[in-house]
Amino acid sequence: MTPTVGRIVYYKSYGTPNGEYKPEDRAAVVTGVVDETTVHLCVLNPTGMFFNLNVKQGSEGGHWDWMPYQKQVEAERKNPFFKGFN
Repeated sequence: MTPTVGRIVYYKSYGTPNGEYKPEDRAAVVTGVVDETTVHLCVLNPTGMFFNLNVKQGSEGGHWDWMPYQKQVEAERKNPFFKGFN
């Protein structure tokens, strides 16, 4: 998949150093694209939003990734015999 401006993705929050708050997936809107794995985001939190530049794709805190639904649709598009992640 190729990120484009306006797409909704997940942003993994960092959580707190002592573990009071765990890293969580947050909704984010792609506001700019640097390359296929680096984007600018508007991250939506329950108490507000923030803008984050040059965010790399990954699964750790501070990274963005596609939502599971998006990954499944892409897998089905590439392989019509794909039956989901079970």
